[in-house]
Amino acid sequence: LRLIPGLEQAEFLQYGQIHRNTYICAPRLITSTMQTRERPHVLFAGQISGVEGYVESVATGWLAGLNAARITKGTQPLHAPARTAVGALARYVSSADTKNYQPVNITFALLEPLTDEERRGVRSKRDRHHLQVELALKEWDSWLHTIRRQETAPLAAAG
Repeated sequence: LRLIPGLEQAEFLQYGQIHRNTYICAPRLITSTMQTRERPHVLFAGQISGVEGYVESVATGWLAGLNAARITKGTQPLHAPARTAVGALARYVSSADTKNYQPVNITFALLEPLTDEERRGVRSKRDRHHLQVELALKEWDSWLHTIRRQETAPLAAAG
């Protein structure tokens, strides 16, 4: 490091690490709403909960933030739809095997598998993945519509 201009005279107390992924054993500690089991007003998300990647961290952070807001307003926290990537990540961090718990990125393997009926006529892996995405988007849209309707219902009643 002393070869870097400006660091010739630097004193290094401890060399750092390039990458360190610190995380909790989330399945022991949190629910699929990202709340801690023992203190439901405390929520975890992102890398510390056992997801890897920017998108995964944003997704779990969004769910935790949504639920933190709901808890503050006195409404029930929400479970992301099981078929979706957000739901799959939440399910993983809350219920994976605790013996060898490791952080993950989202993959098709984490998504809820297709039922036998849904698989009928789907031959290739690509088509199966395409169908999983279609079903996840449909479930996500329906879920968001329900949330929006719940959130605006008090406003409509007051007006």
